[in-house]
Amino acid sequence: MAAHSSEEGLRFALLGPVQAWRDGVELDLGTPLQRSILTMLLLREGRAVTPAEMIDAVWGEDAPPRALGALRTYVSRLRAVLEPGRSPRTRPELLTSVGRGYALRLNDVTLDLTQFERGVHEAETARRAGDGRGAAESLRASLELCTGEPLAGAVGPYAEHQRGRLVERRMSALETLMDLDLELGRHADVVSELIALTADHPLRERLRAQLMLAYYRCGRQADALAVFAETRTALIDELGIEPGPELTTLHRRILSGDPALVPARAAVSAPEERTAPPEPTEVEVPELPRPAQLPAAVSDFTGRRHVVARLRTLLSQAGSDGVPVAAISGIGGVGKTALAVHLAHTMQDLFPDGQLYADLRGYGDEPAAAESVLAAFLRGLGLPPDVIPDGLAERAALYRSLLAERRMLVLLDNARDAAQVGPLLPGTTGCAAIVTSRPKLADLPAARLVDLDVMESDEALSLFATVAGADRVAAERTAAMEVVAACGFLPLAVRIVAARLAARPSWTVASLVPRLADERRRLDELRVGNLAVEATFALGYGQLAPPQARAFRLLSLPGGPDISVGAASAVLALNPTETEDILESLVDASLLEAPAPGRYRFHDLLRLFARRTAERSADAEAGGPALRRLLDFYLASAQSAHRLAYDGSTLAEQLSVTGPGHTFASADEAVAWLSIEAESLFAAIAQTTAQATAQTTVQALLPAADLLLAMEPLLESGSHAREFERRARETLAAAQRFGAPSSELRCRYVLGRVLFGANRLVEARKEFEASLGLTVEGDRIVSGEVLNALAVVAGRQRRHQEALALFDAARKVFREMGAPGGEALTLSYSARDHLFLGQAEEAIAAAEQGLTIFTEIGSSPGTARARYHLGMVLSRVGRLNEAVHHHAECLAFFRTSGQRVWEQRVCSRLAETFITADRFGDATRHAEQALAVSVEIGHPYGEALSLWVLGRALAGQGDIRRSRDCLQRAHDIFDRLGAPEAADIRALLDRDPVGN
Repeated sequence: MAAHSSEEGLRFALLGPVQAWRDGVELDLGTPLQRSILTMLLLREGRAVTPAEMIDAVWGEDAPPRALGALRTYVSRLRAVLEPGRSPRTRPELLTSVGRGYALRLNDVTLDLTQFERGVHEAETARRAGDGRGAAESLRASLELCTGEPLAGAVGPYAEHQRGRLVERRMSALETLMDLDLELGRHADVVSELIALTADHPLRERLRAQLMLAYYRCGRQADALAVFAETRTALIDELGIEPGPELTTLHRRILSGDPALVPARAAVSAPEERTAPPEPTEVEVPELPRPAQLPAAVSDFTGRRHVVARLRTLLSQAGSDGVPVAAISGIGGVGKTALAVHLAHTMQDLFPDGQLYADLRGYGDEPAAAESVLAAFLRGLGLPPDVIPDGLAERAALYRSLLAERRMLVLLDNARDAAQVGPLLPGTTGCAAIVTSRPKLADLPAARLVDLDVMESDEALSLFATVAGADRVAAERTAAMEVVAACGFLPLAVRIVAARLAARPSWTVASLVPRLADERRRLDELRVGNLAVEATFALGYGQLAPPQARAFRLLSLPGGPDISVGAASAVLALNPTETEDILESLVDASLLEAPAPGRYRFHDLLRLFARRTAERSADAEAGGPALRRLLDFYLASAQSAHRLAYDGSTLAEQLSVTGPGHTFASADEAVAWLSIEAESLFAAIAQTTAQATAQTTVQALLPAADLLLAMEPLLESGSHAREFERRARETLAAAQRFGAPSSELRCRYVLGRVLFGANRLVEARKEFEASLGLTVEGDRIVSGEVLNALAVVAGRQRRHQEALALFDAARKVFREMGAPGGEALTLSYSARDHLFLGQAEEAIAAAEQGLTIFTEIGSSPGTARARYHLGMVLSRVGRLNEAVHHHAECLAFFRTSGQRVWEQRVCSRLAETFITADRFGDATRHAEQALAVSVEIGHPYGEALSLWVLGRALAGQGDIRRSRDCLQRAHDIFDRLGAPEAADIRALLDRDPVGN
C-alpha cells in the first residue's frame, strides 16, 4: 500500500494539509473557509450535510449575518474546481445538492483517510491471522499517508474536533505498530523512533511503556527504569496523577527481572516462516475439471476503464469475508454483457479453478430456471448426470459444496430478478460472482450494485472509430461526434451505426448526421443485421405491468429535460405517492433515470422509443389531455411562485388557472422552483405553441402565454433572457395568427421586459405601445403593468415628463382595480424622474409614499424595491446615511432571494453614495461587486453602469489609469447599446483627458 497509489483521477488528502489533485496536478482549493467546507463534506463520506450544519461547523457561534450566502459561494467555487469542464446547465456529479443540503460523491475518488483506514483494517486482520510481519507492513504503509498535522489549512469548530480525532487515530496506529515491532523482535530498531515519539507526546503512557520494554530487551535496564522515573515526574507535575497500572506493572517486572519480558526468538513470524505441520497421509482424490465457460472475449472492447478498475478491486476481495457479488444493471444496449465478459476474462489469473457462465434469459419468454442452470453447472464441474439430485435446494447445496475451498468466478448474465440469482451464488470465500440485469437487483443480499451509464463522449467516439475505421473517423471528427451524440452515447447504437458505415465504403461520416437528425426516423436507422436498438428496448418494455407501461408512454411526451414527481402526477392523473412508486419501479427496470432526488428523465433514445410506442398504442389519444394537465399544473405552480415573488401585485390573479399546483412556503422557495423547472416550463410553452390550432387557441394558447407571464420573477435573476425572448416571439406569432388578443398582450409585455433588460429600448417601447391597443375585458391589470413598464422606458430614454404622465395613467388603472401594490410601484419608480427634473421634494414624497404602501400591505419584495428608489433619491439630495441604510436593507433581501439584476443595481447605488461621501475604498468595493454580478448574469447595461461608477471611485483613490480604462469600457458598451449615457461619458473623457 503506497501513499499515493495512482496519479490518475481525483485524489484528496486530509492526513496533513487539506489538498486535492486531478491526474497528479494539485488543485487550488481556495480560502481556509472553503477548505473547511470541503473537509466536512469529505469526512461525511457521501452523506448529505445541511447548510445549518456547515455554518455551525465552519463559523460556530461567530457566524456572520450572511453566512448562508457565503456558504453557497464557497460551494459554487468548489464545484468549479472539482468539475472545471462542467457546463453551468449540467447538474454537478461530485458536489451534489441533496434536498437543501450538499453531498460529495466519492465513488471514483481516492481519499488518503480511506486508504489509511483500509490499511489499519488489513493490519488488524493480518494480526488476528498470526501474520505479524504483514500487519506491521500494512500499518507502516498507512502511516506514510500522514504527512503532517491533519486538516492543516482548515478552520472552525468542526475541523478542530476532527483534527483531534485524527491525531488520536494516528497515534493509536503508531502505538500498535510499535507493539508489533516489539513482538517481532525489532526492539533495537524502534528505540530511536520511540525516543522521538515520547519526546513529542510525553504524557502517553503506552509509548513510554513501549520505550521501557525496548530498552530492557536491548539490555539497557537502567535506561528503562529512568524512563519510568521521568514519566512519573511528568504525570505528577502536569496532571497531578501517578502512572497507570500498565506502566507500574511493567516497572515492577523489570525490577524483578521477569524472564517473560524477553520472549523466545521469533515468537511471532510470518506464516511462511512457521514450522510446517506433518505431512498427511495421501489419499487418492479424483481431480475435478477446471471449467472455462466464458463466452469469447470482446476483441474490440472499448472504454469503461474506471468501472473495470472498481469492479476488479471488488472482486479481488474474494479471499476476505463473504463472497463479493457485482450486480451490473442498466438500460438495454448499454453494454452490460460486454463489460462483464471482458472483466471476467481479465481476472482468470485470480480464479485459477475456473469460470462458470450462464445466460439466464431474464427478458425472454421463458427465463432460465435456477434448477436447470444448477444442473448445467454441476455437469460442468464433473458430476455425472445420474448423481445430480432433483430438487433446487439439494442442487444448490451440492453446488456450494463443490465450490468450497476453490477459487472460481461465476458470471450470471441477463438475470430477471434476485430470486432467480440467489441459488446460483457461491457460498464460501474464495469465489466471486458477476451478475448482469436490466432491473436493479437491490434485494440481492450483499451485492454491490453498479448502475452502468452510457459511455463518455470520448469512449463512444473511440468505439465508433474501432468499428468504422480510425482513419475515416479521424478525417471527420466533428461529424463523428455528432453521430455518437445522436446515438445518446449508447454502446449498442454506436456499434450499429459504425457497422453500417464500415459496410458502406462510399458513405461519409457526415452523411450519417442528417439520417440521425430526424427524431422520428432515428430508431429505424439504428439497426443492422440482427441488431436493433428498438428491439432491445422492446424486450424491457414487454416486461412492464399495464400501469408502468402507461406511465412509460405518457411521461415521454413532455419536452422538458426531466420531470418532478408533482409534474408526473399531473401527467398520469395519479396522486404523488402512486406516481413516485411507478417512477421508482421504472428506474429499477432501467427504463428511467433518477439524476437527483425527486426528479426523473429518459435516455434520449428511450424517449424516442416510448413516444413511438405511445403513438402506436390503443390509447394514443391520451397524450393530448396528459400534456394539458401538465400545462395546468405548471401554470398553477408558477402562479403561486409569482404571487410570492411579487407580494402585493395582483397580476397573478389574472392568470387562467384551472387546477391545483405546487405550493411554496416562501418567496425564496418559489423563485428557486422557477429556476429549477425553467427548462421544463419553456418546453411546455413551446410544445403548446407548436401544437396550437385555430380550434384550440382559447383552450391552450392562453395558458401558455399566462405561464410565460407567471415566470416573470426569473427576469429579476438576469437568467434565461434568450429563452424568454424566443418563446415570447413564438407564442406571439401564434396569437397573432389565430387572433388571440389576450395571449398577444401577455407575450408583448414579457417580450418588452426582456428587451428592456437588454437595453434595447426602442424595441421595448414598440412592444409596450403595441400592447396598449390589445386590452380586452379582464386584462386591465396587465394593461396597468404595461403602462408602468412604458413609463420606465421613457425615463431611461430621458423623456421624464412623458414618464411621469405614463406613471399617472398606470396609477389610475391600479387604483380603479383596487391594486395598491401597483400604485406603490408607480410611485417608487416615478421618484427617479422627479429627481432628474429637479423636483427633489416631489421625488422624496413619491418614494416615501410608495414605501409606506408596500409596508402597509406587507409586501417584502415591494418594500425592497421601494427602499432602492428612496435610497437613490436620498443619496442625490445629500442624506447619505439614510440612503446607505435603505440600500443595505434591500441589498440583503435581493441577495437572499437571488434577484441578481437588483443586486447589481443596489451595489452601484451604494458605490455612488460612498463616492459622494468621499469613502472611495467602500465605493470601489461595491462597484466591483456590481461589476462581477453584471458579468456573471450577462447584463451589458449593468456592466456599463458598474464600470462607470467604478471609474469614478478609482479616480477618487488616485488610480487614474484604471479609472480611465473603466470609463472607456463603459462608454464602449453604452455606445454599442445605443444608450444616451455614452454621450455623458464621452463628454467627461473629452473634457478631462486624464480621467479625473
